[in-house]
Amino acid sequence: MKRIGILFIIAGVICIGVFGNQIIGHEQSQKQSLIQAEERIKQGANEQGEAGGEDTEKSIEAFDADQDEAFATLEIPKLGKTLPIVEGTDPDSLQKGVGHLSNSVFPGQGEQILLSGHRDTVFRDFGELEIGDTFVVQMPYGEYTYEIRETEIVPEDDTSVIGEMGEEVLVVTTCYPFHFVGSAPDRFVAYAYPVSE
Repeated sequence: MKRIGILFIIAGVICIGVFGNQIIGHEQSQKQSLIQAEERIKQGANEQGEAGGEDTEKSIEAFDADQDEAFATLEIPKLGKTLPIVEGTDPDSLQKGVGHLSNSVFPGQGEQILLSGHRDTVFRDFGELEIGDTFVVQMPYGEYTYEIRETEIVPEDDTSVIGEMGEEVLVVTTCYPFHFVGSAPDRFVAYAYPVSE
């Protein structure tokens, strides 16, 4: 009986070690991505300054990012977080930060911008957000603020939230329920619209 107890303790310690290692790995990847994103933003700001702001519209329309590249930041003022935005929504990209769906556009391009992230890493405490809270996206060509106007919960395989909307909308998704153990069955979707300056 003692041997079984010892085996359970050893198994528990191993699980905690593996889980802890994964968390540390995610945090290190996100820190590196945040540095990369801030460098890209700074570079873009310098280029805009040198051009005298004349080519801002061209910069917006021509902007592109490489797969797995950290190119922007997502600030969530209510949660006190600034997160890197990485091109792509595959597992490698989501380990580095908030993923940008490659089929969607970028801020300022007048259509759906889709961002996705894990509820237990970048979007921890996401359940605290409410209608009226804001997201701030810092791009290499400018800053964009969006206000959450609606939210919904959809099944994990529901792709109806992806597509043209006829206007600029920041759609941010994560797994739901927020404190679910294992693979969550649903997705929480927040729709945020540009705030007029």
